[in-house]
Amino acid sequence: MQMFAPDARSADPLLRPFSLRGLDLRNRIVSTSHASMLDDGGMPGERYMAYHEEKARGGIGMTMIGGSAMISRDSSWGGGQLNLADDAVIPHLAAMADRIHGQGAAIMCQISHLGRRATALGGAWLPAIAPSRVRETRTRSFPKEMDRADIDRVIADFAAAARRCQEAGLDGVETLTGGHLIGQFLSPRTNRRTDGFGGSAANRARFALMVHEAVRRAVGDDFVVGIRYVVDEGGTDGLTADEALEIARMIQAEGHVDLFDCIYGRMDSDLLLTEDNMPGMFQPQAPYLAHIRAFRQAVSLPVLHAGGIRDVATARHVLRDGIADLVGMTRAHIADPHLVAKIAAGVEDRIRPCVGASYCLYRKAHCVHNPATTRETTLGHAIPRSPAPRRAIVVGGGPAGMEAARVLAERGHRVTLIEAAARLGGQILVAAKAPGRRDLLGIIDWRRSELGRLGVDVRLNTWAEAADILAEAPDIVVVATGGIPDLDWLEGAEHCHSTWDLLTGAVAAQGEVLVYDGTGRQAAPSCALKLADAGRTVTLATPDAVPATEMPYQDATSFRKRFYQAGLATLTDLALIRVERRGNRLRATLRNEMTGAKRSLDAAQVVVEHGTLPLDDLFTELHESGEGFALHRIGDAVASRDLHASILDAYRLCLGL
Repeated sequence: MQMFAPDARSADPLLRPFSLRGLDLRNRIVSTSHASMLDDGGMPGERYMAYHEEKARGGIGMTMIGGSAMISRDSSWGGGQLNLADDAVIPHLAAMADRIHGQGAAIMCQISHLGRRATALGGAWLPAIAPSRVRETRTRSFPKEMDRADIDRVIADFAAAARRCQEAGLDGVETLTGGHLIGQFLSPRTNRRTDGFGGSAANRARFALMVHEAVRRAVGDDFVVGIRYVVDEGGTDGLTADEALEIARMIQAEGHVDLFDCIYGRMDSDLLLTEDNMPGMFQPQAPYLAHIRAFRQAVSLPVLHAGGIRDVATARHVLRDGIADLVGMTRAHIADPHLVAKIAAGVEDRIRPCVGASYCLYRKAHCVHNPATTRETTLGHAIPRSPAPRRAIVVGGGPAGMEAARVLAERGHRVTLIEAAARLGGQILVAAKAPGRRDLLGIIDWRRSELGRLGVDVRLNTWAEAADILAEAPDIVVVATGGIPDLDWLEGAEHCHSTWDLLTGAVAAQGEVLVYDGTGRQAAPSCALKLADAGRTVTLATPDAVPATEMPYQDATSFRKRFYQAGLATLTDLALIRVERRGNRLRATLRNEMTGAKRSLDAAQVVVEHGTLPLDDLFTELHESGEGFALHRIGDAVASRDLHASILDAYRLCLGL
């Protein structure tokens, strides 16, 4: 995308510049700090730099690096963080600052100490430390209660990390409260001290004030210092909104902080991270705006907020309604790092949407439907034109086929996409029928729009035979015919239904239902929950140790919560081996994966999810035809995998065709 000059008179609040302690931002859109897991031994190497540079190239006002970057050796979660505890990071940060500034964006780094969230069984193998000996659910650490020497050491480490960032040429740093060490001091849930650092709100704020005083002393007046600040932990025994505001005013009065980067909730368990801090698939978009609005109205420092703000309309609302001064669109930039440039160019409809799949929180920072993100050094986001445009046929209009047709058309080839069904979308149309998954349709809608823009010849309701393909005299054929539910392996499969049958409503639920999950992905838990929500008695069985093992932890945790709420039984370590009819009932035989012991379950209906069998007959026929065109197959036409893998197949193949 073409870059643009910011215009203070812009009618679009997203594109208006903003000044932060003398730091001029060209617009109000920020990518906030997050753990991308792209570091090289704690250093921001080429992968890390390229990932953030792409956002800067795409027009963002500021990118913030170093999610949970460690300031001390005892602040490790075992790998995947930037290491700001040593001067060795300075040249790497300097190179990164030059690249980000070269694209016209600002760059800040989060500096933090994990406190009790650190691991004692990895990294430097040091004890976790905290204000009090309170174990955290998520990391299971039993921390050492900090003495005054620990407090003074960590404060000095914060100052040293900030100095390193300044020396490297970054524009600022932010600290972090939340479930990290500063927040552990602030919250009565985790701070049970009786000395000058515990008890009253003023005492619990003392550590935070000392940290920021030391940081400001280390960097001077011409450097931005922010704080990622929890405005309310939620619940009754943690940091309340009133106390959070009281402490925020203390921080503000000290004059060492320039920006509140506001967040909500707790992060000391997977469930709290999912439903009270980083909204997952079952949460609405931008769920914390009311809390942020109330906080901003009560403070005088600028406010930044990121929390489920996935689309441009919501981001504009945040600024126009005075909810915040800067808006974080972090996951939206994982989906489309050129988001800002597309707004400025007047092609907002071409922004690749964030669909809230949370895949980026599970597989490094991979986007479920942008395979170039985090692969900037190997694939990249630019699709080069082919020097020799050719005739290309893509068979199959699911996500892999649509992506193949899109990339081939961007390359300049003359493309026809053939789909047997009446709609494009393939298995996404099934997945979107599940509770909380409707936004997945954005993956299809965006590609359908792009195919129209690129002039791809889309033929629906068309079953492609080998002779039909050969008649087109193609130079390139990509087979993306997907797969069909895999039940053939099961004795008694004729008595069973697939999750597709139940999710789409093609088959009605009957009485008590056994849902068997042989993949650990979304389909079976989604189906089970949909049936339970409809009032059915449901049991979900899986050969895995836990349900939903192949999902992002946010989704897996939310499913488990809803299973409990619905009274849905789950059985683990059980492989389905046979289904028999017994009168008007079905008997399923399952084998314990640990002991080999067999058990039987009776149900009115058995629903099986075991991935897909490749629909590869067309590929085989074309391969055996011996014709001279380039023939490829991708996605589930090769093997049953997830959505991201199918789209990646298409992208990396077609970039070179």
